[in-house]
Amino acid sequence: MKHRKIMGGRIKGTRERGAWAEMYFMVLAMSYGLRVSSPYGGFGPYDVGVENGSGPILRVQVKCTLYQCKGGCYCMSINMKDGFKGRKGYAPGTVDFFAIYIIPTDDWYILPYAVIGDRDANVYFRPGVKGQKYGAYREAWQLLLEAAKGPERPPLEIRACWDEGDAAQGMREVALTAAARKMFRGVFQG
Repeated sequence: MKHRKIMGGRIKGTRERGAWAEMYFMVLAMSYGLRVSSPYGGFGPYDVGVENGSGPILRVQVKCTLYQCKGGCYCMSINMKDGFKGRKGYAPGTVDFFAIYIIPTDDWYILPYAVIGDRDANVYFRPGVKGQKYGAYREAWQLLLEAAKGPERPPLEIRACWDEGDAAQGMREVALTAAARKMFRGVFQG
């Protein structure tokens, strides 16, 4: 995937760059076979919904950064504005995954909500460096694919048996149903 061309660094406004990252995420998620949707008007606590068609719709909050700090780390604040109170973390049940895009290195980090939780978090990434805290989540698209499948369910088992007595009863019920329909048709047509 490293053939992707990095255009986000050329976008000057943070809102425009964020919208670009959301669209980029959607294109990549679709390339993995996931279906994507976006809450109308951007009023939801998440940016993109992803699903595979048979499992749950996963809520993904997309973030992106250009900024380096602390000796080559890329930093990202994972929080949301809380009116005049400042910033707060994402409440449980509002987001399933965070997708964080490091624009200069063209790396995506797919973090489950449980990794960050509901805290106002500052996270640091060192793409390509071994032993980094979030290294296991770098390009971890398989986490989304697995979660989109939903929980394993046992196969549906249908048991049916029919004996001669059941067959005769079934035939009587069919005859009664036909007679009832004929009677009601006569009432409403005549």
